[in-house]
Amino acid sequence: MIYNDEGGCVVMKPRQADKRLVKEAERLAKEQARREASFDREQVIEETQRVGKAKRAEKSVADEPEQLAKEQARREASFSREQVIEEAQRVGKAKRAEKSVADEPEQLAKEKARKKAFFAKEQAIVEAREARKLKAKKQSPE
Repeated sequence: MIYNDEGGCVVMKPRQADKRLVKEAERLAKEQARREASFDREQVIEETQRVGKAKRAEKSVADEPEQLAKEQARREASFSREQVIEEAQRVGKAKRAEKSVADEPEQLAKEKARKKAFFAKEQAIVEAREARKLKAKKQSPE
C-alpha cells in the first residue's frame, strides 16, 4: 500500500505499484552510483594532490644543497666585488694623496707668486697715490 501526502491510503493496481517501485529503485541506484562516482573522483583528486605535494617536497630536499651552494657562491662573489671596489678606492685615494704631495711645492710657489704680485700691485697703487699727492703739493701755490 502507498500513502498519499495527507496520510490517506491510496490503492493502486498491482502492476502500477510494481512499476513505481522499480522506477524508485532505479532512481535510488542511479543516485547512489552518482554519489560513489563523485566520491571516487574526489579521492583521485586528493591522491593526485598528495602525490604532487610529496614530489615537490622530495625535489625541494634534493635541490636544497644545490641552492645553498648557489647562495654561498653569490655571497662570495658579492663580497669579492665589494673588496675589489674598496681596494680601487684605497688606490685612488693613495694616488690623489701622492699627486697632492707632488703638486704641493708647485702650488706653494704659485701662491707665493700670487701674493708677491698682489703686494707689488698694492705697493704700486700706494706709490702712485703718494706721487699724485706730491705732484699736487708742488703745483699748488704756496
